[in-house]
Amino acid sequence: MQVMRRLRIYHAALAVLVVLAYITGDDNSFHAWLGYGVAAIIIIRLIWALTGVPQLGLMRFYPHFEGLRLTTAMTHPAISRTLLLGIATCLIGVTLTGIAMDRGRTVGLADQTVTSPALVDSGQRIGRDTHDEDEDESLVGEVHEALANLLVLFILTHVAYLVLFKRPLALFMLFSHTPAKGDGSP
Repeated sequence: MQVMRRLRIYHAALAVLVVLAYITGDDNSFHAWLGYGVAAIIIIRLIWALTGVPQLGLMRFYPHFEGLRLTTAMTHPAISRTLLLGIATCLIGVTLTGIAMDRGRTVGLADQTVTSPALVDSGQRIGRDTHDEDEDESLVGEVHEALANLLVLFILTHVAYLVLFKRPLALFMLFSHTPAKGDGSP
């Protein structure tokens, strides 16, 4: 039971950071810090999965379709796991593309560009052509934004599914329901 309580605290922290990061998409500095916070939580979750506790294993994100029938389709675990896999994939993709675009600037790890004194006066720099960099960053930015929007779609579907078909679990994860001893809820 203690593991599930910790899991819902992790879940709440991740949800708050992701929502704030999505809302602050136009505020580069705060948005980037929130993104690094999400990255830290993902890393913690991956380390946590290595502890061997079944409730925390990464196999919970892999859908199993055994026993899936038309009569059990809406409550079968494959639906929840498919949504979780979509959320995890998009979240990791959004986080990685965000870090790629930031290149450590927010946390003070920006790459140093070597410039000659003659080029400093003209505003140019030595190294990669800035036009190529802008194109690369623009493409990564488009992927980042597309994954973020897909993530929102997965999250909304996940929430709707839990509210409609797994209400006790949804209430538990939202700190609205604490199961009594002997209750079959998480």
